[in-house]
Amino acid sequence: MKILKINDVDLAYDSYGDESDEAILLIAGLGTQMIRWTVPFCQELADLGYRVIRFDNRDAGCSTHFTGCPVPDFGTLAAIIRAGQQPHVPYTLDDMAQDTIGLLDALCVDRAHVVGRSMGGMIAQIVASQYSERVASLTSIMSSTGNPTLPQAAADVMAMMTQPKPHPASDERGFLAHSLIFARRIAGNGHPFDEQNLRALIQEEIRRGYDPSAFARQLAAIAVAGDLRPRLAAIKAPTLVVHGVDDPLILPACGKDTASSIPYAELMLVAGMGHDLPSPLYKTIASAIDRTARRGLIS
Repeated sequence: MKILKINDVDLAYDSYGDESDEAILLIAGLGTQMIRWTVPFCQELADLGYRVIRFDNRDAGCSTHFTGCPVPDFGTLAAIIRAGQQPHVPYTLDDMAQDTIGLLDALCVDRAHVVGRSMGGMIAQIVASQYSERVASLTSIMSSTGNPTLPQAAADVMAMMTQPKPHPASDERGFLAHSLIFARRIAGNGHPFDEQNLRALIQEEIRRGYDPSAFARQLAAIAVAGDLRPRLAAIKAPTLVVHGVDDPLILPACGKDTASSIPYAELMLVAGMGHDLPSPLYKTIASAIDRTARRGLIS
């Protein structure tokens, strides 16, 4: 792992594959770290002939945490948004999109195949719409457009995601139990739930940099992003939208809306996949990213 100063923010990153190959940039989701793009998944892409770059978003993992900023009050945020005003938040998804471009600049990557999951998918969409010359192809996985008319997650899923949870410093066992219950709830039914590997992944995230207030700050960035659809219409890069049929957090309708909002986007609905990326699907998803990237190379 290495760290670069980007836009006055330290971003932690690593990469796989030959640095002379076409680059794939992987953007992580809400409250998660780059290691959610697991080494075997990164290696799948590298074996297809890409330089694979993953990084911790600001406020995640080993990148800069905005601990000096207050935790957003979502009731106040909602009231300001309903009044048609733009609330002040520590940072926005546009700031995070600029981080990704800054990282590419620092790594001397002119164009990349940009892949984002969940919140990272929204960031990837913004990057592709605003920095079209830098994006050779776009893959948006288990993400959404911010369209306010889309169906919301089940009430129990939202409650599990947002309710206070034990702090691992004082109750690691309780924290792990809560995290695994939530992960099982949002996982698809098409593949075995790999509790052992997920437990190890969560424990590594704790060691790398657990920060419960960061989740709220990133969620606030999503809340103020608004409806991205007008921006998505400007995307020129070949685009793939991947969504799990069983996703209970960001429903399949959100993936369909994303695909219909981006010109000529391909929609790939995956049976048995939820809001997760299980290892049996690594080769399938990597092959689809590769197919989309090759459309970008041809164009």
